[in-house]
Amino acid sequence: MMEFEYLRPASIHAALSAAGSHARYIGGGTNLVDLMKSGIEQPELLIDINHLQLAAIEELPNGGLRIGAGARNSDTANHRLVRERYPLLAQSLVAGASPQLRNLATVGGNLMQRTRCDYFADTRFPHCNKRKPGSGCGALEGDHHLHAILGGSKHCIAVNPSDMSVALLALGANVNVRNRNGERPVPMSAFHRLPGEHPERDTHLEPGDLIVSVDLPSPVFAKNYHYLKVRERASYAFALVSVAVGIEQDGDRIRSAAIALGGVAHKPWLAADAAAMLADKPVRDIDFAAVAAAAVNGAKPLPQNSYKVPMARNAVQRALRNALEVA
Repeated sequence: MMEFEYLRPASIHAALSAAGSHARYIGGGTNLVDLMKSGIEQPELLIDINHLQLAAIEELPNGGLRIGAGARNSDTANHRLVRERYPLLAQSLVAGASPQLRNLATVGGNLMQRTRCDYFADTRFPHCNKRKPGSGCGALEGDHHLHAILGGSKHCIAVNPSDMSVALLALGANVNVRNRNGERPVPMSAFHRLPGEHPERDTHLEPGDLIVSVDLPSPVFAKNYHYLKVRERASYAFALVSVAVGIEQDGDRIRSAAIALGGVAHKPWLAADAAAMLADKPVRDIDFAAVAAAAVNGAKPLPQNSYKVPMARNAVQRALRNALEVA
């Protein structure tokens, strides 16, 4: 680990004033510190934001909920309003890590998680465009059984590891970001990036941007929902495929739906076309197989991860049936 300076600012304004391209904000540090130890992240300045007023969870005037970026994952998952109004989010958080990590990790840090691709995480591998732009992608010709089947590029096929982000995408959340020029909301659908020509950039944030909170809209998926995570072992592990499903019903008819996938792309993947097939349809008329196929339409698997296509289709069907409580 290289030497760095440490700052404990007295205010958010002071934190923003000190931030720059060679600085990193640190909350729980459950991902950042590991990356620093391995030499992947090498900030010259760490800005500790733990003591700032960023951990509150409070109702919004429109019936929604604001979750501070500094709220711990465990506190968020166990919060009464989250469990009652956004149980899909609570499910995803509990699925996302061990209790010890959830007690330390923050909502803002969870959004900023970096991929667990072995070629990125181990600096002994020379070819990783995400870690060293222009060096190549070791996974394309190497072990890629955990990698993306959607939205990849010739430069990177890594996947986003966050479970929470998949649920937030399905829930239509906004991420509130602040910098020296003010604050702006960023829809979850526009927060993370596909790799394209610049896989080293995971999000659309700019240097110095600070996540201050996440806003959830007025709840519509509090009754019919399911977060399904398929992994290689039942204990703490990252998703091979995950699915977040939310359904709003009016009697036996579906009013609206949302389907988001994890473990399949460089960002949480919104299956908007698949969800649209459910709108204004009686539950008895749903073609679950067709909806599941639409969820992975355009998939471009490689030899070792082709299993993810049928796995994702099956996971979508199972999550939908669990959400709707049908056999």
